Amino acid sequence: MSRPRSISKKVWCCWNAVPAGEGAVPSEAETEVSVPVGSDADIIIARQQGRALAEKAGFSGSDLTLVATAISEVARNIVEHARRGEVVLRMIHQGDKRGISIVARDEGPGIDDISLAMQDGYSSGKGLGLGLPGARRLVDEFELESSVGVGTTVRMKKWLNSHRSVAKDR
Repeated sequence: MSRPRSISKKVWCCWNAVPAGEGAVPSEAETEVSVPVGSDADIIIARQQGRALAEKAGFSGSDLTLVATAISEVARNIVEHARRGEVVLRMIHQGDKRGISIVARDEGPGIDDISLAMQDGYSSGKGLGLGLPGARRLVDEFELESSVGVGTTVRMKKWLNSHRSVAKDR
């Protein structure tokens, strides 16, 4: 007789994350956009919508590129590993800080070993293994939750004028 095994293993990875229940409180001035993701064309749409929302929030120059690239990376993971999901983009305020929140969620196979998945060069598919760790370096806050057999949710925040440099995190 074999031993029962757990079908779903919930794992977390947080980096500069604000604990649940704390952080940005929605205000009337916030804007939210939800982009269904299931194809390469949807990745482009999510990227464009995120860039436009970040610009509306006050981002400019290279910060717009950082936001758009982070969105592209997590949206590409949805298409490659889960086939379908969504990216929810929202302007946020926390005290005197303004920024953008990016939540990418899917109901795909989930990630069994988040520590391994967050290492540069690791890929469970055909990619280069730079998507999730790369996205983490591009934003100010990054949180990843995944349950095997249930799906994955990535939450990211980029704050306006955060002076975050990609190089300082390497």
